[in-house]
Amino acid sequence: MTGTATLDLTDRVRESAHPLGTGPQAYDQLMQRIGDAHFVLLGEASHGTHEFYRDRVDITKRLVTEKGFTAIATEADWPDARRVDRYVRGKSTDATPAEALSGFRRFPTWMWRNEDVVALVEWLRSHNDALPKDVPRVGFYGLDLYSLRASMEAVMQYLEKEEPEVAKRVRERYACFDRFEKDEQVYGFLAGSGASESCEQAVVDVLLELRRRAADSAQQNANEDDEALFDAEQNARVAVSAERYYRMMYRGDASTWNLRDTHMVETLDAVVAHLGRQTPAPKVVVWAHNSHLGDAGATEMGERGELNVGQLVRTRRGTDAVLVGFTTHHGRVTAATNWGGGAERKHVRPALRDSYEAMFRETRTGRFLLTWHEGDALMHDMRNPKLERAIGVIYRPETERQSHYFWARLGDQFDAVIHTDETRAVKPLEPTAEWDAGEPPETYPFGV
Repeated sequence: MTGTATLDLTDRVRESAHPLGTGPQAYDQLMQRIGDAHFVLLGEASHGTHEFYRDRVDITKRLVTEKGFTAIATEADWPDARRVDRYVRGKSTDATPAEALSGFRRFPTWMWRNEDVVALVEWLRSHNDALPKDVPRVGFYGLDLYSLRASMEAVMQYLEKEEPEVAKRVRERYACFDRFEKDEQVYGFLAGSGASESCEQAVVDVLLELRRRAADSAQQNANEDDEALFDAEQNARVAVSAERYYRMMYRGDASTWNLRDTHMVETLDAVVAHLGRQTPAPKVVVWAHNSHLGDAGATEMGERGELNVGQLVRTRRGTDAVLVGFTTHHGRVTAATNWGGGAERKHVRPALRDSYEAMFRETRTGRFLLTWHEGDALMHDMRNPKLERAIGVIYRPETERQSHYFWARLGDQFDAVIHTDETRAVKPLEPTAEWDAGEPPETYPFGV
């Protein structure tokens, strides 16, 4: 793109931008863009940025109170999220939001065990407690598939209580994994390479068992037993997807990414169907990374054969889904240097020159919202490919371009974007001394 074209696009973005303050009242234009949509997908450009979490909390509150949304579906493991769900519905023994979030112990713990999520959970509990008894409570659900062991154990706990004889058969099937010393990656490597027989049939058989129980249930309205059976069936579904995921993860192609995002959409559909027994056409807000929620067909991910949640939801739901992305130019982020490492408060380098983030910086607007509809001139302008930054739980500034950028057509990827020029790191509930200290400025020790 020529410099003149870039300047023109920058001017058009500046003219179209809605400057944002802080707090729920800042999102009036976004609420108008969402309209009557039943699915709102709220992304993030990193898993460790305070402003992304804060904005999603404030937007979610408005979706719940003004538009009747009754579920938050997240890029989180099902068992851990269900513990939070029980708390916000007033059905757990956890005394505080932080205690309800204590199930999130798998790396990266700060993704959910942070001050912003505590604020959301606290608000959800207060909101639900104030509702009349006959009004559905707002739920909190996990869409991800990593919880193989925890999900199998949850299935066992349900069956041992409800069907002890069935539980014996299921435990024998799940015992297939015992020889791998509770290490899913060891299992995946050995089973995926053919060095060991897989446990695929074992987890599939258990899922079929739970599905038969669900099909045979004569209950038509949601109640405590129905909730427990639904939870068990979903955990059995997670076990099936997780077994396959770990077995495929060493292939190095798009198959595991596609399996994971397909699983998340199937879980979302299951949640919607379950809630639909209680409330016609339930509305759901989804929290996940931009790379999951922005339409993959508008990025180089799609060129590699990868699909994602945003693309699949758009295909199935059409204009009933609104996809919202988040971007930043520079600041700080909570992330690790290596997988499994501790949380660090890292400097986010200024965005690369050919990126959307750098162009947004040039508007000198600081913090703003962009929205568009099909056929809008701005949407057409934003279809010119540019780089877009993505920081997950790992941030490596030394390989910035290779590790954290991909090409995208923002106008097709999202329906709206919130940009915050300078952002802060999300604060973990258990910050380490390393996090508290943070990285020194890049000019250290000279201070210039």
